[in-house]
Amino acid sequence: MEIYTKEGLIEKIKRIRKKGWIPNARPGNVGGIGNTLEDLLGIEENNLPIPNASEWELKCQRIGTSSLTTLFHMEPSPRAFRFVPQILLPKYGWPHQSIPNEMSFRQTIQGLTRSDRGFKVVIDRNAKKVLISFNPNSVSKKHSEWLNSVEERVGLGELNPQPYWGFDDLWHKAGTKLMNCFYIRVEVKKENSDEYFWYKDIMILQNFIFEKFLNAMDVGFILVDFDARTGHNHGTKFRLRQDKFPNLYEEVITK
Repeated sequence: MEIYTKEGLIEKIKRIRKKGWIPNARPGNVGGIGNTLEDLLGIEENNLPIPNASEWELKCQRIGTSSLTTLFHMEPSPRAFRFVPQILLPKYGWPHQSIPNEMSFRQTIQGLTRSDRGFKVVIDRNAKKVLISFNPNSVSKKHSEWLNSVEERVGLGELNPQPYWGFDDLWHKAGTKLMNCFYIRVEVKKENSDEYFWYKDIMILQNFIFEKFLNAMDVGFILVDFDARTGHNHGTKFRLRQDKFPNLYEEVITK
């Protein structure tokens, strides 16, 4: 494995950019953009061979996509409750669309507006918590049957207790994963069934700012994604909207 300096890694990515369109080295893999770049750099998955590599992440994102980028996984507190499988799924879940006799709790929740099932991210700066809130008055009429079932199961008050993430825990998780970032925006095209990438925009994002992270949650740039079904919790993810990575950092350098 080649050892890079930070500057050397950027120069190698710039040389890759000059090559133009490069075939997807991992067709069928949802992470093909990042994996292909790692192959071109001769590195293992996000194992950057640079000094202080633990302080850096390599992130790629398709240009023009509406897809969300996963920042990290983190289950809510109180952890002892195993909140998603023990409370949200059985008390607030609904029948799975395609698997008989299974329940589902799949919600992507933000801080700007409530979801059509009444859920919202709330930031309590006094208590230093990010919480999930439920308001039955915000539930869409199309979910009235589900809302009736929630009333029968648990009632129609606020979640009690509310699932939350403490600021200190979130700062530790996000700060560890996102302290500094090589952020590459990628053009994508298809020719017949083959996919090609152009590693077009290169940015160095330095000094992750936690207050900017909280602000991004407030305005709906960062969302909380629950994905659980009976017998299997796929994990709770913090996810970011397209092109909002630079909003989280003190310094943005374009190469």
